[in-house]
Amino acid sequence: MHIHFIQHMPFEHPASIADWAAEKNHITSYTRVFEDPAFPSMDAFDMLVIMGGVMGVYEENEYAWMPAEKAFIKRAIQAKKKVFGVCLGAQFIAESLGAKVFPHITKEIGWFEVEKVAPHKLTQKLPQIFTTFHWHGDTFNLPDNAIQLFKTEGCAQQGFVYNDHVAGLQFHMEVKEDLLNGMTENERAELIKDKYVQTEEEVKSLMQQYINQQKKFMYEFLDAFIQL
Repeated sequence: MHIHFIQHMPFEHPASIADWAAEKNHITSYTRVFEDPAFPSMDAFDMLVIMGGVMGVYEENEYAWMPAEKAFIKRAIQAKKKVFGVCLGAQFIAESLGAKVFPHITKEIGWFEVEKVAPHKLTQKLPQIFTTFHWHGDTFNLPDNAIQLFKTEGCAQQGFVYNDHVAGLQFHMEVKEDLLNGMTENERAELIKDKYVQTEEEVKSLMQQYINQQKKFMYEFLDAFIQL
């Protein structure tokens, strides 16, 4: 399988998703919009993975590459490619499917529990409730004909699957220590203590407790996704 990644920030890389792809001997390629926002033809890849970023999907006027990326994602969905998005990537997918993306009433940053909403073969190997890493301020409405997969206390829409070939997650199961450190170093200004925002000290401390299990969760999700 050829997996194409869209990366929006130098420090928000695919982390354990790239590790999973390498271990499964998948071919990988990248569009890094901060370097060269060029997108491949539809016949050049089998699966599209869209990573996170600090921007919002409604900020087209500030990011010249964004309209082209949105059009590319829509084409990939229409072409029945496997399409998976994380955080901003999930929000791009939700908008591509006709849902509204908007700033949430609260940010969610740190290690918080997510809960499965309904049984689905995509999530059957994951615990009913587990702790994972979050860094988002926007949310979205569930797209029409999509199935909601996860929720948290702070944000109802945490993940969905659409037509068994498109999925999005608000949270970061792909997180590894270097990714987390890059996010905290570059987005430190957002770490202002609130109900659903942890301090940098809390994030780093809890990382030791939760980081190792994230790889297992991410691999189980991806294994199930490519088998849908």
